Amino acid sequence: MAKIVKKGKKKRKNKQTSERWKKYSINGDTVTKKTRCCPRCGPGIFMAENKDRLFCGKCHYAEFKKQ
Repeated sequence: MAKIVKKGKKKRKNKQTSERWKKYSINGDTVTKKTRCCPRCGPGIFMAENKDRLFCGKCHYAEFKKQ
């Protein structure tokens, strides 16, 4: 008979908070967003900023910058 080996649960890794707060800037008492949010997905989903476009990784929405 083959021996059955049970694997344990994987430990959950916490997200690094430093990456999350790079998208905001604090000026006195106000907090502002550095990048745009996706117009389709709504607030909380940020768009990636490339050289020639803004891109949403969730819904694949793209806005091209004027040159």
